[in-house]
Amino acid sequence: MKTFDSGVSGEKLRNVPCNLCGSDDPVDFLHGDGFSYKKCRRCGLVYQNPQPVFEDLRRRYGDGYFEYELENDKNFFRLMQLGLRDIGFYDKPIDSFDNNRFLDVGCATGMLVQEMQNRGWDAQGVEICEPAARYGRENRGVRILVGSLEEACFADNSFSVIHFSHLIEHVPDPLGLLTEVRRILTRRGTAIVTTPNVRGFQACLFGAKWRSAISDHLTLFSKETLKRMLMRAGFRVVKGITWGGLAKGTAPGFIKKPADALAKKMGFGDVVLYQAVPLEVESPMQ
Repeated sequence: MKTFDSGVSGEKLRNVPCNLCGSDDPVDFLHGDGFSYKKCRRCGLVYQNPQPVFEDLRRRYGDGYFEYELENDKNFFRLMQLGLRDIGFYDKPIDSFDNNRFLDVGCATGMLVQEMQNRGWDAQGVEICEPAARYGRENRGVRILVGSLEEACFADNSFSVIHFSHLIEHVPDPLGLLTEVRRILTRRGTAIVTTPNVRGFQACLFGAKWRSAISDHLTLFSKETLKRMLMRAGFRVVKGITWGGLAKGTAPGFIKKPADALAKKMGFGDVVLYQAVPLEVESPMQ
């Protein structure tokens, strides 16, 4: 499956410190076409530096991004379902949560929001791409707010489940995003985050040609750095999985299938998913 890359053209750039530990002493990690990744000497976080200002980033998610999401929405939806199934989300009754409110941040055209609505959740989404949000509202009959999570201004303790898949790597302040998620999550709520794994087999094999080393991914997390950032935002990880050994088209099926199975079993898959809960409480899904 291809990865959307808006490219870089005339955007205003700014230098940024490490979003995890605040250090401003990075080393070169890898270079792309018009952008570069640094690695923090102190904590190991990999991030673009310099990176575009937020208003330029926002403009990336227009008609081209919508067309990409619409073309791939069924594949993305299937992968989200598989991840939720792997952590046992579908096995937990809705009435065992604090409330029945489900939020999908970066929901694209709203396929997951629609499924959760059909399963009995009071579900809604947040999406920065206005054409995608409009499509979801008009064609799927779901509620989607346009903008960032912070711009949605939800009340404290609003949602029992907050899901965001392949979003956190796109935002300029991932720690700020997680802090906002913690604020609007209920006391016994669950956050579910999925993102590319910079320490996975594919990333190590392909380096600068890795399909997730693109201009739109401002931060590349490992399992370790994502877990540390969740802890800084007031979460603890209760479940974690990885998947994806070799990208489709890079190897014949008889090699790809066992490679995928091994990557998942050994924890070095191309993508990492964490289920996290507030630090002070037990998991509602245990």
